[in-house]
Parts: sequence; C-alpha cells; structure tokens
Amino acid sequence: MVGSFEFEAELRDQFGKGACRRLRHASKVPAVLYGGGGEPVSLLLAHHKVVKALENEATYSHVLTIRFDGREEKAILKAVQRHPAKPIVMHMDFLRVSAADKIRVHVPLHFVNQDSSVGVKKGGVVSHSMADVEVDCFSKDLPEYIEVDLARLDIGDVVHLSDLKLPAGVEIHALAQGADHDLPVAAVHAPRTSEGGEGEAG
Repeated sequence: MVGSFEFEAELRDQFGKGACRRLRHASKVPAVLYGGGGEPVSLLLAHHKVVKALENEATYSHVLTIRFDGREEKAILKAVQRHPAKPIVMHMDFLRVSAADKIRVHVPLHFVNQDSSVGVKKGGVVSHSMADVEVDCFSKDLPEYIEVDLARLDIGDVVHLSDLKLPAGVEIHALAQGADHDLPVAAVHAPRTSEGGEGEAG
C-alpha cells in the first residue's frame, strides 16, 4: 500500500517533560530523526496516523519516508516507546539511511507450512524460539520478512539461524559472531502423552 511507509511530520519546538506531556494530550507523538551524518531533528507526528501505521508489521522492517518542513528523508524505525498501561505511543526514534551505508534491522519471521509439516502430521507440536531476526544489509536489499518453511520438519528436528534462506545481500548479524550464536528458530516436539497410555479414557 503506497503511503503505508510514509510519515508526515512537523518540526518540534517544545521540549522537556511538561511540553511532551502537553503535546501528547494534543494527540501528537514526539519523535527524533538522527544519524546518517546529519544533525538530529525533533519532530511531531499525528498519533492516530502513527497507530495505524504501526498496525502493519512491515513498518518495522521497511525504509520509510519522513516528510517535514518541505523536505523528505529516508529512515528506518529504530525504537517505539509505548505507555505501560494505555494504548498510547509515547516517543519514536528514526534512523536516517542512505544507499551507501549498511543498516541493521530486525526483520519479522513468517512461518509457513506449519500445519502440514511432517512432524505435525505425526502429532508433533511446533514451538517458535524467535519472532524476528536481526540482519545487516543495504537499504535496497532490506526484506519485508524472512520466510521459514516448516514443511519437511519432523519430530525432533530444529531450524537454526544458519538454516534460513536469505535474500541476496542479507546477512544475519548473530552468525557473524560465531557458531555458538547459531540459535534455534523453531522446532517440532513430540506430543506430551502419559507413559504407557495412562490417563486415556477407557
């Protein structure tokens, strides 16, 4: 959807806790755009538009367009601060990106063929160890998500980070730190049953 990854913002000239509180009461979200060799810029975004954008998980793993003060910049969403008890976005951090620089982003994992996997057909149960993975890549290579195909997974099998099929130009950050960082992503476990069939209805 064109527009899903575009944020209209305005420059923020009020600072401090009291000012931020007043801005939130006015349904504005304070934000900062930083990095990429440029000066940090304090921004304000409309809360209802932010909430709608964040409903799309791809917003977290997409190069975004931030428009403000008659210009636009490309960025990725680095952090979202939410109210601990209310459905309110408190603050957002955007990191500038350029075609020349690699970025590090958490990309969602999409698990497919789970119900039809070999192990599940035998009664096994799938468990997920992670919902996203941190990758390094240039902005042009950033995937919206990484697919994890569980079709051939049997009971006792485990998918590790090194088993993931990555798009060209994308590297998993953890794997660059050594083999001991090759963490499990998903597994199929044997169903829990009482030994000897105990507990079954007679």
